[in-house]
Amino acid sequence: MDAQSYNTALTELRTMRDEIKKARTQLAKLETDRNKKIVQLASYEKAKAERIAPAAGLGVADVVAIAPALAPDSLAESDIPQPLSPEPPTARAADEPAPHSPQQGATAPAMTTTAGPSAAPPLPARTTAPDPPAVGETPRKLPTIPASNSGDAWFTHTSGLASTRPNFTQQARSTVFLDTDTGVLVHRNQTHRLDLAGRSAADILTAVFHTVPDGVERIYITAGDPWHRDADRHPYLRDAVAAWLNAPALDWRTDTGRGRDRMAGHFVHARNPVGRYQRDNSDSHVEIRSVGEWFDLDGDDPATVRDAFVLLWQALRRHWSDAVLMGSPSQTGRDLWTRTIPARGQHADGFPVLSEELRSLLHATAGQGRNELLTPPRVPEQLPQLLEYDRTFAYAKHTWKPPVGTPRRITAATFAAWSQKEQMRVLYGCGHWQVRVTVPATWEHVGLLPAPAPGDRAWHYPAEPGTTFTTWAGGPEIHTALSNPIQPWKIEILDGILWDDGKPLDDWAKKLKETWTNLTAQAHFQGDPHQARAAHLASRAVRSILLYGIGSFAQRPRMVTGTTPRNLERDVPPDAEIIGFDDELITWQKPTGFTRDPNAHPEWAAAIWSGARAALLTQRHRDDDTYAGALHTPPGSVIAFRTDALYLTQPQNWPYHHQPGDYLLKGHLTGPLAAPTTEEELLTARNAGRAALTTARET
Repeated sequence: MDAQSYNTALTELRTMRDEIKKARTQLAKLETDRNKKIVQLASYEKAKAERIAPAAGLGVADVVAIAPALAPDSLAESDIPQPLSPEPPTARAADEPAPHSPQQGATAPAMTTTAGPSAAPPLPARTTAPDPPAVGETPRKLPTIPASNSGDAWFTHTSGLASTRPNFTQQARSTVFLDTDTGVLVHRNQTHRLDLAGRSAADILTAVFHTVPDGVERIYITAGDPWHRDADRHPYLRDAVAAWLNAPALDWRTDTGRGRDRMAGHFVHARNPVGRYQRDNSDSHVEIRSVGEWFDLDGDDPATVRDAFVLLWQALRRHWSDAVLMGSPSQTGRDLWTRTIPARGQHADGFPVLSEELRSLLHATAGQGRNELLTPPRVPEQLPQLLEYDRTFAYAKHTWKPPVGTPRRITAATFAAWSQKEQMRVLYGCGHWQVRVTVPATWEHVGLLPAPAPGDRAWHYPAEPGTTFTTWAGGPEIHTALSNPIQPWKIEILDGILWDDGKPLDDWAKKLKETWTNLTAQAHFQGDPHQARAAHLASRAVRSILLYGIGSFAQRPRMVTGTTPRNLERDVPPDAEIIGFDDELITWQKPTGFTRDPNAHPEWAAAIWSGARAALLTQRHRDDDTYAGALHTPPGSVIAFRTDALYLTQPQNWPYHHQPGDYLLKGHLTGPLAAPTTEEELLTARNAGRAALTTARET
């Protein structure tokens, strides 16, 4: 680019800036006018929110928030449905089962699925003073366990529902790997080049089945993201993905599912969607999936990806003679775990599933990874440097003691009656606790416990001295707050759930860790760069199997996404949220609650997530007799937490032995540099730091 084109581009950029500003102003005006119209409609005595919502392109909850008079008299404020948002990809299963879509022309709505070194002080008795509200915002209120017998009845298992060892063998699926940018298709040991025309699902299916006529059941897209081809025509990526998945495909229709491990319908995800198709008048079933569910690629060709899957399968077969790679890492992880359930002994009858009430409580009160960006004035406006320390294969470190057995309720009175030794013992055990927390008056470091923040499933970590809040947290985090190396926090136990310690995941996690270690060693010592890269990708896939396998235990309430013709908007479900629309279709989503999933164990996911969040704060390395984590850095030096990683302004001499949970220096960006104030700025700095560290090591 020369000086003239540079100046021309700057002029164009300023024009775009002004157009964006005008568009935002116009949008704000339209939204204001829309809200006024909703209020006007609400004055009609027979007005109903479920009729107004689809016409406004909003959910019922949003309409009621604008015009409270539309709320049903019998509906308490806390019962009004809240707007829904998608789960983060590091913890939600990437392919939940879904109802099928009716065929083209049907009038019914079409659906597609979318611990520390210091001793702890005595715990204070419970108080009854209300928590002060947060300044300037209203955090969501977390659920509680009902008092007396009604709450005690939750502490049981769901009748007739338990995780048991399967008595069948999974069938392998014929799989191909396709780069939709280049048209390169790899099928077993053969490579083909396809003409994909417009890269629609129909184009891909036609080209693949013409090239591999004996049948394919799974198509992994390695590059090209064809579901984003019309992204500029839609306001959101999800809309573009939904349109791509639902476009008519000659001779194909949306798969309605078959067999015990078949899933029906498409799964709408902004970046890793799943298209499930069935050929008309045939028994051919095929999935189109993104390989991004398994690992991130960096220009890798389909042959390398194929070799990575082969290496992964071979490595898993050393531990599971019947191992089969299923469509996603979450499916694979869940299936492999069921094959470690004991055939005899204590748990030969399986692991019972908690009551739906306790599962719902855990869903609402057990957060996932900690993601927090600390901005000025909590950190300096100019940073001397930015270092990224990432915990290697972190969740594998915390699978050794998940809860088992029938849970017990521990009330505030019961807890207060115990000795301090007994209290600390149970807090170090397998429990989930409702607590009132007070930050010490002289606290100067990061927050220790998650608190509910405004927004669906949003969490923040209060650190302001003297702040008091009520929340739920797992035993590892409570124990850390009480025994952290700086200063104990004040914790008041209000209620709790306590399980026995168990080892339901030990065999599964041990085998996955050994598989990961083996593949990581192959990637390091392999002389062939192609095979070394394939082994590295395979090791990343093992990480995904464990990570998303744990997430699948959480069993989130299932979300269904559907479309309804504009001329049939009355058929939009009254409890649905409108997430998009065009001239022909209204796209909506709604929760469908919990299913009778025999492998639903949110108590295991919650315990692992809590342990991982606690380890970001403090983690002991016994062999080195030292500690690592955010609380072992100076105040003001922590810039961000991102699930398994810490971003710091000072280098740390933490031990690294290539073991799960060890902190690995992954990026180092020298300064001075401005402190990031948005996630985008943090990710930009992270990527620059990783590139700079790689360059420094190579030179």
